[in-house]
Amino acid sequence: MDFFFKPESIALIGATKNQLKGGNSILKNLIRGFKGGIYPVNPKYNQIENLPCYPSVTKIPDPVDIAIIFVPGQYVFQMVKECAEKGIKGVIIESSGFAESGKEGKNMQNELASFADRAGIRMWGPNCMGIVDIVNKKIFSFVSHAIWDELIPGDVSLIVQSGMLSGAFLMDTMSHQTMGISKVCSIGNKMDVDECEILEYLIRDRETKVIGLYLESINNGRKFMEICSNSAKPIVLLKGGKSERGAMAAMGHTASMAGNNAVIKGAMAQAGVIEAGDFQQMMDICRSLAAYPEIHSSEKGRIAVLTYTGGAGIVSSDFIDGMDIELATLSSSSKEMLETVFPEWMPVANPIDLWPAVERNGAEKAYGTAIKAVCNDPEVDGIFIHAFSGGFALNLDLEALAVEAKKAGKPLFCWLLGQRDSAFDFQIRCNKAGIPVFREIYRAVECMDALFARKRIVNKHKNRKEPQKHSEHELFASERIEHKPYKDEQASLHVMDEYISKQMLSKIAVPVAEEYIAASIKEAGSAALKLGFPVVMKGLIPNMVHKTEAGVVKLNINSEKEVETEFINLEKIMENKGKILIQQQLKADVELIVGLVQDPQFGPCVMLGMGGVMAEILNDAVFGIAPLSRPQALELIQRLKSQKLLNGFRGAKSADREKIADILVKIGQLGFENPKIREIDINPLIITNGKPVAVDASIVELEKPL
Repeated sequence: MDFFFKPESIALIGATKNQLKGGNSILKNLIRGFKGGIYPVNPKYNQIENLPCYPSVTKIPDPVDIAIIFVPGQYVFQMVKECAEKGIKGVIIESSGFAESGKEGKNMQNELASFADRAGIRMWGPNCMGIVDIVNKKIFSFVSHAIWDELIPGDVSLIVQSGMLSGAFLMDTMSHQTMGISKVCSIGNKMDVDECEILEYLIRDRETKVIGLYLESINNGRKFMEICSNSAKPIVLLKGGKSERGAMAAMGHTASMAGNNAVIKGAMAQAGVIEAGDFQQMMDICRSLAAYPEIHSSEKGRIAVLTYTGGAGIVSSDFIDGMDIELATLSSSSKEMLETVFPEWMPVANPIDLWPAVERNGAEKAYGTAIKAVCNDPEVDGIFIHAFSGGFALNLDLEALAVEAKKAGKPLFCWLLGQRDSAFDFQIRCNKAGIPVFREIYRAVECMDALFARKRIVNKHKNRKEPQKHSEHELFASERIEHKPYKDEQASLHVMDEYISKQMLSKIAVPVAEEYIAASIKEAGSAALKLGFPVVMKGLIPNMVHKTEAGVVKLNINSEKEVETEFINLEKIMENKGKILIQQQLKADVELIVGLVQDPQFGPCVMLGMGGVMAEILNDAVFGIAPLSRPQALELIQRLKSQKLLNGFRGAKSADREKIADILVKIGQLGFENPKIREIDINPLIITNGKPVAVDASIVELEKPL
């Protein structure tokens, strides 16, 4: 990637004198910041911006490291051929009109990719805005050169799968001066260079502390996860195309196939990636993580709120209570220190309402004393300060507060209200002092929550005694499988019946309910007597998954007479084409669903969710990427929202999490080692007397070998 980020010479194919065209903006950006050789290419001109202009890249007399191409899509292939002839290592194609535009464009992109591969040229794009390196003043993009007036170097780098959005990020962020940026990489259609390669580069980049990504697809899910899992730098992801309509929009925008949101969410949690829900939230989380790359306090996230208004303190407390951080309980020494500035009639508590202390002592002393108290308090991990700028006497010595918090190793966040111009100046001061400042309480609390979530991720990696390692062959085995949607594979899929599926599961030590196949009424009666009443009777019809809907599941059978009656009924429903299963009926304290699916982007994925009627009511399901280690399986269980049900509800025994984790590990391993298996569904896995038992299951596999 070095020749893209650190070239010594650049050819601009499509340079122009027309100031309304992108080819002119790219050239002006290069001239203003790039220190190497710049070679405009356009047969219409002999000179542009006092630089010699060449009719073809092949006519440039000097060596060229990379070329930026900005010509209509139909001419790009010829330009790339000329780059190959010139011996150029890499090409950034900022032109559009490729796979995002339809079938013809997709074919053109495929042909171009094939040629570049044969020629040994690396391709960035197409349909992108290239690279913006603010720290080193390298703007290889048609982003408006007006941005130069507001550039703020920083340590957050972005990978953005949207050309115009990357430019919008820059203009918005720079004009508000709330944070600095190191690099923005717009990758467009990802014909060759993708997020994984750039992510690896930015992880090594000394000028980047935090990496944010907006992606509409992830080309290689497992490699992406591996990179993120091993990254010492925080990674924040905003995934586009999560909804059905959003996914359709993504296909039209950059020809991307958006993955299943639940799978991606599970994969990112497993890899230690922090997810964002919108663009501004992603930027806010990134700047917060960059402000505090290390936290020396506890991962609990016990927050002290310093406010000038009781209402804002209450709202802050409500938001904190709804997240994984908590409101700190102040130590006695903190309270004693605060009492020196508080009026006698006012008790000290957290949130710390400082307005009476401000009226009595002035803002500088009141806030200064409060900061010292909470910074020295071992029960406080972070500080949330409320500020107002302009209009009344609440002038704060920000720099002094920041120094005090930094000495204590405790992150300091600020919520700000105030008059427009004064508040803007205050934000700039906060940015220079390294204090994340927000205009909304909720966003500030979200970012504090993300900061301590990152602390827990770091601690988890440090505490791993034996991290699970896989060879490259094992880790990427599933990439050799062509994962097609089921609707394209119906003719070649086979559904194992419940009995055979559970026999297969029992071979890997998944506990299953005791059961028998009965070929006659006599055998059915004998099986029921062995199992003990009540029993369940099921009709097993070839390739059928949903038996209840077909009316072939009979519960609460309590006598041999009922067995006889239901046997006859089932044979009639199935028209004597299936088998009849007699199963022990177990009392379920909790019903779970355990499954495995083959995801197009991530390969085999394990699913755990609440089953029975709770499945539709709670919609509580989580995913993990197989193979799972035992700690990862336990973490997966912990991500379920319905923890109370697992912990023993209304006198029920707590679920054996170790046993459930064992099942998740084995299911993941089975699917990982057998790519022919496309789906496993244990529904339900019941918890009876604390122990998990599979009472129904189906395995879907490809009939034809891969």
